[in-house]
Parts: sequence; structure tokens; C-alpha cells
Amino acid sequence: MRFRSALAVFVVSGLFLTGCSAEDDSLLVYSGRSEALIGPLVEQFEQASGIDVEVRYAGSAELAAQLLEEGTNSPADIFLAQDAGALGAASKAGLLTAIPDEIFSLVPPEYSAADKSWVGVSGRARVLVYDPAEVSELPASIFDLEAESWQGRIGIAPTNASFQSFVTAMRVIHGDERTLEWLEAMRENAVIYEKNGAILEAVESGQLAAGLINHYYWYARAMDVGQAQMNSRLAQFGAADAGNLVNVAGVGILNASENASEFVSYLLSESGQKYFAEETREYPLVGGISPADELVPLSEIQTPAIDLSDLDTLERTLELIRQAGLI
Repeated sequence: MRFRSALAVFVVSGLFLTGCSAEDDSLLVYSGRSEALIGPLVEQFEQASGIDVEVRYAGSAELAAQLLEEGTNSPADIFLAQDAGALGAASKAGLLTAIPDEIFSLVPPEYSAADKSWVGVSGRARVLVYDPAEVSELPASIFDLEAESWQGRIGIAPTNASFQSFVTAMRVIHGDERTLEWLEAMRENAVIYEKNGAILEAVESGQLAAGLINHYYWYARAMDVGQAQMNSRLAQFGAADAGNLVNVAGVGILNASENASEFVSYLLSESGQKYFAEETREYPLVGGISPADELVPLSEIQTPAIDLSDLDTLERTLELIRQAGLI
């Protein structure tokens, strides 16, 4: 993966400090990322900029639906989403304004919208977490989980935005019919959880053989307890498999202002990118900031060939998940 030079990091670090807006020094952020993950970074931005930030936390899909309902009358200035699909839905509705070029250009194009309506701020890889005492032969493909041998042994979180984006990627690659077949197989085989963290806990405690989660949940727990104390392991599927999707958390501007630009700049500054790398164990996307040492480099993940902007058909994905009886 090609990154910009380290100089870019320091350029954007300066952007958010170049003077407070003459307008009201406040921002309203709709955050599809939990307060536990993003709250400390928001506080850092407030201290650095002097801008007061009000954050409304909810699921990314829920907030995208709220934005579509509010339309151009939305009071939100910023949409910070857990995945590209929710951002794409807001962009498709014409609710996002273009990210300034000097900010947008800092992130490799494969992790942002081609029309500059949103920009990725951190990367997360879909992985299989498994108990090596229970799983002796790893699945080569996400479709291997359809086998009867996986019944009651694989955990999924159908209401989670990352799972929904992964299903959207499967639709883009394999079509709706094949995706529905997989979802219906999961209705028979999978144990349903609300969140990735609950899946990880179930595998760690021996209640579940394996599950589909984002990589950083495992690394965040390992950072707390030590990798040697982890009972589970991580694995990826074969080359270009839909189960290897690398998605992004990203941000879009709803109401353009200096304050909004400063907020996005901070997320892509040295401080913001190091926060993702060190505190949440996600992949930084701006050049010059390295991921945590224990992470598999993004360049080594054999991802499916997909444009993240194509993950914007969330409504159809939800229809299929409902049709399969998973929510």
C-alpha cells in the first residue's frame, strides 16, 4: 500500500490549529462510533481547538437513516461513521459537502469516496476469531461456514454496521441471490449477537468456536490482558475472499464551516492517527504513522477487489438480512 510522505502528517497537524472559526465555536457530531472508542479523541480535539463538540451516539445505520429523514434540515455538522456504507448512503442522498482538497488528498484514494464526499480516517479488517481448541481446520472461504459442521459454532452480529457492510460487499461481488443463500445458511448455523465484542467474549470463554468480527476488538483486549493470556486466535480467509473486507471508519461534512474542517483535519492529524493506531488498534490511513507492531500490515491482507463507494446500497442489504430472518 502506498502512503504519502511523513510531511503530510505535519501539514494536516497544522490545519486544525490555524485559527478558530469566527462563528459559533461549537459542532454537532453524529457518531456511529461508540463513546468508549471515540470520546477521548473528541476531548483531545476540544482541548486543542477550543471548539465545543456535542456528540450524539448511535449505530451508523441508525444515524444514516436519521440523516436521510432530516435531509438538508439536519442540525448535524459532521457524520462520523463506523463504515463506508453508511457514509455512502448519506452521500448518495446529497447530504455531504466536499472535503477540502488539502485534507482529502492525505488519504489513499481506495479508502475514500471518489467524489470527495467523505474521507476514511482509520482502517479495520474483517477477521475470523476462533478457539484453536475447537477449530482444527480453518475455513478457506466465508462460504465454507455454510457447512452443517458449523451449526451452532459460528457467531455473527447482523445488526452491526460492519457486518452489514461486509454483506453489502458480498452482494457486490457475488450478487443478491448468492448472498441470500449465505444469509439463510447463517440463520441455521450462526449464533446471533448484538456486537463484535460479545462474539469475542464468547469465543474467549469457550462458549463459541468462532465468530466474525473486526480485528481491533481482539487487539484491544490483548493490549489489556496480554497476548499470552488470549485463548482465541485470528485468521483470514483465502485470497480476495469477501470475508477479508478492509473497511474504514470515515467522516463526512454535512454543514460546511471552519469548525467542521478543523475537526476532520484533527482526525487525520498526527495526534488523531496515532490515537487510532495506539489506543484503538485500528490502521492509520495517513502516511508517516505506522500501525501497532503486532498488526498484519494492510498491504499483506488479500482483500477482495471492491470500491468502498459501492457499499452504499445499505437498504437492500438490510432487506436481505431481514428476508433471511436474521433481524
